[in-house]
Amino acid sequence: MFDIGWSEILLVLVVALIVVGPKDLPRLIRMVGRWVGQARRMADQFRTGFDELTRETELDELRREISALRGNNPVSRFKDEINRSIQRAGTPAASAVTEAPGAESGNASGADEHDASAPVRPEPVLDAGSEASRHEPPAAGVTPTGS
Repeated sequence: MFDIGWSEILLVLVVALIVVGPKDLPRLIRMVGRWVGQARRMADQFRTGFDELTRETELDELRREISALRGNNPVSRFKDEINRSIQRAGTPAASAVTEAPGAESGNASGADEHDASAPVRPEPVLDAGSEASRHEPPAAGVTPTGS
C-alpha cells in the first residue's frame, strides 16, 4: 500500500526523538500504535460489512433464480395440469380402475380357463430356419422344403 522503507522509518524515529524528546517518546509510540489499531479495526469492520452485504445480495439473486426455476419446471406444470384435470373430474385416479384388466364380469362360477396365480408362458415362435424346427417332425400334410 504505502512504499515506506526502513530508511524512511529510521528517519521519522530520529526526528521524533529530537522533537518529542526521549522522555515522551514511549508515550507517543503507544498513542500512534493505538491509532493504527483503531484504523485497522475500522477497516476490518468496513470489509466485514461489505462482505455481508455482498453475500446477502448473492443469496437474494440465488433465491430469485431458484424461484424462477421452480416456476418454469415442466414436470411440475404437467403435475399441476394432471391434478387439475383429476379435480375437475371429481374422482381420484386410483378409484377409476375398479376391475382388474382381463377379468370377465360374465363368468359367474369364478373359474377361468387359466389359473390366475400360475405364470403364463408364451409359446415359442419358430421360423423355418431355426434350429428347433429342423429337428421336429413336420406337421401332418406339410412337406419339408429346403435341405
